[in-house]
Amino acid sequence: MDLNHAFTVPVDRTTAWAAFQDIESVAECFPGATVTSVEGDTFQGTCKVKLGPVALQYSGSGSFLERDAENFLMVLEAKGRDKRGNGTAGATVRTSFIEEGPSSTRVEVVTDLNITGKPAQFGRGVMQDVSDKLLGQFVQCLESRVGPPAAPAGASEGSVPEASRVGEPVESSAPADGSAGPASPPAPEEPPVVKVGAPPQAAAAIDLGTTVLPVLAKTYWKPLAGASLVIVLLVRWLRRR
Repeated sequence: MDLNHAFTVPVDRTTAWAAFQDIESVAECFPGATVTSVEGDTFQGTCKVKLGPVALQYSGSGSFLERDAENFLMVLEAKGRDKRGNGTAGATVRTSFIEEGPSSTRVEVVTDLNITGKPAQFGRGVMQDVSDKLLGQFVQCLESRVGPPAAPAGASEGSVPEASRVGEPVESSAPADGSAGPASPPAPEEPPVVKVGAPPQAAAAIDLGTTVLPVLAKTYWKPLAGASLVIVLLVRWLRRR
């Protein structure tokens, strides 16, 4: 089945292209996926999927079939198999980068997906909706990595926060004659520094149960409601008998 997606990242096209060359970093933004090794144009990795009580873990490899830096186009292929033999998954992904402005790039992704096993029971419409939801999480993570960092509240344009001037000497407030000045209040405790884009400790599995059920309810609520009504009427009729 073919799945089509498009999203915009707040950087120029060259920066967006460069970010997608780092397949390990990009994979960390996709729920459940982990790249374990990279060698040239090929890579190895895993993807964890949870479908109700069933846990699937695909393990496989992928490779770049095309990387056209002049036209900002890349094509990669990935294949994997569940370690318990519950199915296979394969995809050919074509990604195009379209410049929308000096700091805006539209990324268009066309995926030719082929799956077997339990996840294959869902049709193309459901898979498109599910992948749309997963893409939302992916884009939010990706923007935090390739987008410009947010300016601190109250900071004027072009100013550098005092805490970011690592290594700069701190001017002393003591009097020039060497006498002890007024005692300074203790410096507030600095919050822990969190590195934006740092890899997660462990990749959480894609929970298709919680993702698919709302999609199924939205798609099939009318027939489900009709079936429920028939069941209620049948139960009442049987009780009267």
